[in-house]
Amino acid sequence: MSDSTPRSVPVRTLTVPTPELLDALQPLPEGMRAAVWDLIHEPEGLEYPEIDVVVLPYANGSDYGEALQRVPHLLLLQAQSTGYDGLPELVGEQTAIASAAGVHAAATAEMALTLILAAQRGIDDALAAQHEGRWEAVRYPGLADRRVLLVGVGGIGREIAARLNPFDVELTRVGRTARTDEDGAVHGTDELVDLAARAEILVVITPLDRQTRHLIDARVLAALPDGALVVNVARGAVVDSGALTKEVVSGRLRAALDVFDPEPLPADHPLRQAPGAIITPHWGGNTAAFEPRIKALLRKQVRRLAEGQEPLNLVRPGPWG
Repeated sequence: MSDSTPRSVPVRTLTVPTPELLDALQPLPEGMRAAVWDLIHEPEGLEYPEIDVVVLPYANGSDYGEALQRVPHLLLLQAQSTGYDGLPELVGEQTAIASAAGVHAAATAEMALTLILAAQRGIDDALAAQHEGRWEAVRYPGLADRRVLLVGVGGIGREIAARLNPFDVELTRVGRTARTDEDGAVHGTDELVDLAARAEILVVITPLDRQTRHLIDARVLAALPDGALVVNVARGAVVDSGALTKEVVSGRLRAALDVFDPEPLPADHPLRQAPGAIITPHWGGNTAAFEPRIKALLRKQVRRLAEGQEPLNLVRPGPWG
C-alpha cells in the first residue's frame, strides 16, 4: 500500500513583492526568513540560491519568467490571484504552484451579480439617458424568474450561486464532468450546447487552461436564445472573443464582461460602442477586501510551511507530490 501522507518539504525562506506584505507576516515563525522582491529589482536581504518560496505581485506577469529563472531551488510559486494561467510556463515541473483561492471569491461573485443586474435592469441605458438629459420609462427583463446557466462550480461559482439564490432564478450548473454534489446536479461541459438553448443568462467562472480555452465557442453562443446575456468574470480566453463580438455587434446577444481576450480591450474595439455591451476593466477581485484577505492567507501559508505541512491551494504539487 502506498503512503498517501503529504510529503514534508523543508521551507525556510520566502520573498514577497512589497514591504507592506513583509510587515503583515511579522513576527515570522521561528526559523523562517523573508525578504522583499518585486521580481524587477534585486531581492533585499536574500541571495537567489537561498530562496524557497516566491510570492508574485498581484498582477501575474508573463515577464517574470526571466527573474524566476535566477532562483535555482524554487520550491513554491505563490500567486495572489485565483487564476493561475500562464504560471506553469514560468517555472519547471519541480516547482509547486499555489493560487489565492478564496481571497477573491466574494468580490468576484459581487462583480458577477453587479454585471447581471446592471444589464438586466438597463443601468447602462439609464446612465446614458442621465447624461443626455432624457427621462424614459422602459421595462427591462430583470433577474427574477430568469434561466441562468452557470459555467464553473468552484469556490467563486459557489459564491455566485449563493448570491443568485434570493433572486428566484432557475439555476443550472456546469462543471468539467457531470455529477451530483451537496447542492444538486452538476452537468458536464459536453452538454453546453444543449443547455445553452434554454439559457437567458450565461455566467462564466471557470479557470482558463487547455481544456477551457474557447469553451464558450461559436456553437455555444449560437445556441443561446436571441437577447440572451453573456457574463464573463473568469478569463477572457474562456470565451471565443471573435464569435462573441459578432453576436453582440449584430444585436442578437448582449454581454456584460469584466474580462476579455485581449486585455486591455483595444480603444477602437467594436464592443466598446455596441448597444447591449457593458465592459469593466478586470475589476472582479480588486476591492478593499483584497488586502486583509491576502495578508491572512499568506500568514496562514507561512505557518503551514514552517510546520512542514503541505501548502494551501496547490494547483501543481511540485515537491509535495
